[in-house]
Amino acid sequence: MKKLAICFSANGAKIIEKICKACGEHDITPPVPLAITSSADIPDFFIRPDTDIASWTKANFVPGNALIYIGAAGIAVRALSGLPKDKLTDCPVLVIDDAGRFVIPILSGHAGGANKLACTLATLIDSIPVITTSSDVNDVFSVDTFAAENRLTITDKAGIKKVTSRALESKKVTLSIKDYPPKAPVDVVVSDETDAECLLLLKPKKYCIGLGMKKDKDPDEAEMFFLKTLEANGIDVSDVYALCTIDIKEDEPAIRNLRDKYRIPVLSFDSELLAKAPGEFTASEFVLKTTGVDNVCERSAVLGAGTGSRLILKKTAGSGMTIAIAERVGFKSM
Repeated sequence: MKKLAICFSANGAKIIEKICKACGEHDITPPVPLAITSSADIPDFFIRPDTDIASWTKANFVPGNALIYIGAAGIAVRALSGLPKDKLTDCPVLVIDDAGRFVIPILSGHAGGANKLACTLATLIDSIPVITTSSDVNDVFSVDTFAAENRLTITDKAGIKKVTSRALESKKVTLSIKDYPPKAPVDVVVSDETDAECLLLLKPKKYCIGLGMKKDKDPDEAEMFFLKTLEANGIDVSDVYALCTIDIKEDEPAIRNLRDKYRIPVLSFDSELLAKAPGEFTASEFVLKTTGVDNVCERSAVLGAGTGSRLILKKTAGSGMTIAIAERVGFKSM
């Protein structure tokens, strides 16, 4: 995700500087430093938005961003008014006080990773993470964290509250699958052990998307091509397990944009491993000369989807990029 840290005073700027320095020491991508203040004591490398905090927040409260406010929590709360819509898609928001004593995730703690980011930042600047989500403070099972970590789709977000309520009441919550160990991806049923009520259904994600593209491909064009391809094949973006590509392309801005905006992990493979992918693929001499393997999108999709997977969309080219779709083993298309 792209982290944006914004302050409103010279003290706040010092906190951001401290974060950026610590990130550099630990090989972590630092946040973009911004300041909305009339103070002259702000480092030259800070960006100074020519707008008010409410307008800035509205423009940047988008998927793929993490907003970090250095100052009073009330500033962030007022700036966010009317923007949060869905706990599964809202971007993570954190507040750090001007003295750098506390790091407080206030939005998207589980699904967006704000709680984990808070703990990371707190470690970097030697402060205290203030976690307020019920499942964390009571040390009980968090179903939305479980779903995110295991790449499962939550079919009904209302079920999250049901599961958490049971856990907070010290009632047993049962996770069930048809067979164990499963031979293929299967649904996970979350239920109440006392009455066997199904509280929530977690579904494994079916598809791996293989991507190849020219260097510095425009992220907006790539995203449009990606979404159109999914739509044409009847696939919802929430059902994408991974974005797959060759290792020399994993840091392309277009791929990072898809990764961050839709919270889809990237699986990358070197040319030697791609060449060993099982199956028949659409070969290209040009791709072979430039990457060391004759096909990137099909081969990476198959490797990402695992042994026994199958291509449901072979190499499709457009706008300086290629895409292929593999269905993970155990799924059967309708």
